[in-house]
Amino acid sequence: MPRNMTRAAIADFFQRLSVHMPAPKTELDYTSPYTLLVAVTLSAQATDVGVNKATRRLFPVADTPEKMVRLGEKRLGEYIRTIGLWRNKAKNVIALSQILLDVHDGEVPGTRDELEKLPGVGRKTANVVCNVAFGQPTIAVDTHIFRVSNRTGLARGKDVVKVEERLEKVTPAEYLQHAHHWLILHGRYVCKARTPECWRCEVADLCLFTPKTPEGGFPKKKNPVRKSKRTLRSKPPLKSARK
Repeated sequence: MPRNMTRAAIADFFQRLSVHMPAPKTELDYTSPYTLLVAVTLSAQATDVGVNKATRRLFPVADTPEKMVRLGEKRLGEYIRTIGLWRNKAKNVIALSQILLDVHDGEVPGTRDELEKLPGVGRKTANVVCNVAFGQPTIAVDTHIFRVSNRTGLARGKDVVKVEERLEKVTPAEYLQHAHHWLILHGRYVCKARTPECWRCEVADLCLFTPKTPEGGFPKKKNPVRKSKRTLRSKPPLKSARK
């Protein structure tokens, strides 16, 4: 069974990340809880860079539920068509904006349960909004955090909910508020999916992943040279001498 990081190592792990990144924050551009909610909803299966490029044009036009509903699904699509799954996302953003107006007086609710009732808002999106907009110590487990947690031995789990629950259990209270951002940024820029950059990792000695990637990467394996098989050609039959 794979080992887990000890409590002492986990505390040291987060302490080092906090020194390296004292003020971590989301890389999505937003100006309010509502624009954050929209940006995170659009970011599913898309990059933050791509979302920011779209919202840079969108938010000056529609940065409230009222303005978004007035903009409409078709015109919204014109702003976000560079983002993956944009048609479905446009539909969800308009729908959730209408619900915010009808049920929440145009305000974004501050609980995960209420957020998850909105179209296109899952557990991860709700956790991001709760953490970033409302300062709650939630941890939104995305692909980076899932990888880092399992790879390092910090919080192993077969699915994102198990990893989330484990992280909330083992992360020291003083680090819970920023744990989400430390882990996602560490996974995005250091503990990368294909080749983790262990040689410049500030927590490499605490991490249980092996073998550690050296600077410059592992030497490439040379493919053995295969000797070509020589095909034996049958000799042509002897021509019979003419009589």
